[in-house]
Amino acid sequence: MNVGANAGGKKIAVVLSGCGFLDGTEITEAVSALIAISEAGAQFMCFAPDMQTPVAPHFRADHDTHIKSESRNALNEAARIARGQIAALGELRATDFDAVVFPGGYGAAKVLSNWAEQGASTKLQPDIERVLREFRRADKPIGVICIAPTLVAKTFGPEHVNVTIGNDADTAKEIEKTGAQHVLCPVDDYVSDRDFKVLSTPAYMYEATPFQVFTGIRKMIRELVEMA
Repeated sequence: MNVGANAGGKKIAVVLSGCGFLDGTEITEAVSALIAISEAGAQFMCFAPDMQTPVAPHFRADHDTHIKSESRNALNEAARIARGQIAALGELRATDFDAVVFPGGYGAAKVLSNWAEQGASTKLQPDIERVLREFRRADKPIGVICIAPTLVAKTFGPEHVNVTIGNDADTAKEIEKTGAQHVLCPVDDYVSDRDFKVLSTPAYMYEATPFQVFTGIRKMIRELVEMA
């Protein structure tokens, strides 16, 4: 297994969903997480689903437009962020890692789930739910960024897990429909549910600077690695 290039005994899995905030992983969030993991002295390995996904035109930043004639493989696209050090999501097992992190981007709500269309009624990709439940059963930390806390809310909401997506009232309302508890949080901070070992930070759920996004992610990753 290829692992990120920092020394350290703890291994963190990072689940991506493509490359680009409108149809896959938000790049700043993913890179911030990888830098923070490395800074904390841990190792990382990236994973993504091996599946074709629609393409959104990022230059126009039109959230509702897709290039209908084109699709890309989420695993191959995510490999751009991971510098090729990546494996198919189906290979990820909680037994091999000490924690897992899910950066945001619309891929979390369009590829890893269909939250963007269905909200609290979303269905998760089977491997996403499997991975989340494996890490939960193993009592290992789960870090979720931006819109990715919706994955945790859908999976563990009935058990009243605490998560944040910042201060977006509509999304918070949908999260609470799952049974999860939403906590208000500024962009440069994070929320830690220590009972569930679930940590979340809003990132680009706000109109924010890259440094603000990095600051919140960095704080979250520090506790996640300590907790692992």
